[in-house]
Parts: sequence; structure tokens; C-alpha cells
Amino acid sequence: MNTMNDTKVLEKNLFLPATDEEKATTEIMRPSVSYWRDAWNRLRANKVATGALVVIILIILAAIIGPIISPYTYEQINKGQENLKPSMQHIFGTDSLGRDLFTRTMIGARISLAVGVVAAIMISIIGIIYGAISGFFGGWVDNIMMRIVDIVYSIPTILIVILLQVVLKKPIDIYIQSGHAPAFLNSMGVGLISIFLVMALLYWVDMARIVRGQILALKEQEFVLAAKVLGASNRSIIFKHLIPNCIGQIIVVTTLKIPEAIFTESFLSFIGLGVSSPMASLGSLSQTALKGIYSYPYMLIFPAAAISVIILSFNLFGDGLRDALDPRMKK
Repeated sequence: MNTMNDTKVLEKNLFLPATDEEKATTEIMRPSVSYWRDAWNRLRANKVATGALVVIILIILAAIIGPIISPYTYEQINKGQENLKPSMQHIFGTDSLGRDLFTRTMIGARISLAVGVVAAIMISIIGIIYGAISGFFGGWVDNIMMRIVDIVYSIPTILIVILLQVVLKKPIDIYIQSGHAPAFLNSMGVGLISIFLVMALLYWVDMARIVRGQILALKEQEFVLAAKVLGASNRSIIFKHLIPNCIGQIIVVTTLKIPEAIFTESFLSFIGLGVSSPMASLGSLSQTALKGIYSYPYMLIFPAAAISVIILSFNLFGDGLRDALDPRMKK
């Protein structure tokens, strides 16, 4: 009987609240913060990634505001002002037709950024859905879907772009001239439309593999079993439980896909398979400037520098974002 009473007293003492003196001696090793707050703190501590983010914001603002405040339009031909060097009147100079290179470079940056963001979103949507289905069901479904990924990896991008150019040129032209097509399709042209199709067809495989690997690790966790016991459907488990837990990796891969899409668009425009004239792209501006590189090197310097800075900034920011969103980097 005494033993039972002693046990009761001992258990009661264990659950007594801490006194003020005991609280004062307690050292808080790490404050309690949310996952996203902690990631933001680590990202801010990364000076390189923060600087890259500032550069990206400045480039986006320049691409949006620059053509608006410029007194010239990107297709405006100024007679008697051909091949002018950079000056106060034309900051980046003019091309062989007298068009202002500053306005055209800003328009080219706008096109490249738009292509990069839209393509990254398309790639992410396709890759996330494909990889999640493959990883969740596993077995023969996973084997077949991954073999399709291997086949897609082996397809040369340039060949598909050329084939799409040949196959789609006539039907797209007929559709645009019919008057039923949206105005933005008319300005995009066949080259840019084919680039978006190539991105959607070929560039989602990396995202699919990463999401698949995350799903394979997460689907064995207890919260998935609990969702199944509660009667959740496979669709609900994939989109409400598994994919949200992969959001960190998805954001990082999407960010790194933007510079890849920008480089692909610039390269294809450089070889004449991208943006159609008179619409300007950084790649097409570089290709045009290449003809007079020895006489007018400034025509190539500005668009080439813009491509380099944009791609470098996104890559540095993506690397910093990956470190910030990785829980293993927490100290």
C-alpha cells in the first residue's frame, strides 16, 4: 500500500510545472520556426543567391519597363540612323535598319523570360503528374513509364524542332490567317510555337524522375497508410498528400528549368528556328549581329551579355534555393 502511494507521489512530482528559477536556467538552442521561414532565413544568409535574386528582379523590371519608357518601338525603322554606336540618343546603338538596340534587347529579354517561365510551368505540370503516377503505382506501371522516359531522353531536340517547323508551318499559318486565332499566336509565329511544343514533349523527363524518386520514398510513410485506412482515393493521396510533400524539390527543379529553357530558345533563335522577324529575341539579335561582328561588335555584346547574365543569375539562385529548401542543410 505504501509502495502504491509512493508511486503516485512520484508520478505527480514528475508533472509539476517548472518554476521561474528553472525556466531562467533553460537555454533555448534554436527558436521554433516554420519550414518556409527557416528556408527563407537560410536563403537570405546566402549572399550569392540573394544577389542573383536581386539581379533577376532588376532584369524583369527592365524588360517590362524599358520598352515602355523608350521613345522607340522594337520594329521602328529610323532612316539615316543606321549602325550608330551607343550614345545618349541610342543607349545600345542601332542596327543596320536604324532600329534602337536598347528597345530590341529589352523586348528580347522579355520574350526569353516569358519563354523560360511558361516552358518551366509546362514542364513542371507534365513531369509532376507523370512522375507521381509512376512512383505511386510502381511495379509494371513504373517499368513501362520509365522506359518511355528513357526513349524520350534519346530523342535529339534539334531534329524534333526542324520536323515541327516543317509539319506545323502550313496549318499554323492557315489558322492564323483565318482570323480565329488569338492575337498572341500571330506575334509568336511558327518558330516560337514549335519551341513550346518541344519543351512540352521532351524537357519534362528530369522533373518526372525527381518526383518519382520522392514519391517512392514517401509512399511508405505512415501518413499515406493513414489516408488509405480513412478511405482516401489514389488521386487524393497523390495530389493532396504526396505531391505537397515534394514541393521543395519541385520549386528547385522548376527554377533551374527556366535558364535551360531560355538557353534552348536563344540557341534555336540563333540558328533561325525560333522567333520570327520582326519580333526580337536575344538569340535572334545575336545571330543578326554576328554578320557585322568586326565592324559593329556592340550589336553582339549587349544581347550576348544579357543572355549570360540571365542564365547565370537563375542558376546561382536555383543553387541557393536548393540549399535553402534542403532540410539536411539545417544546422
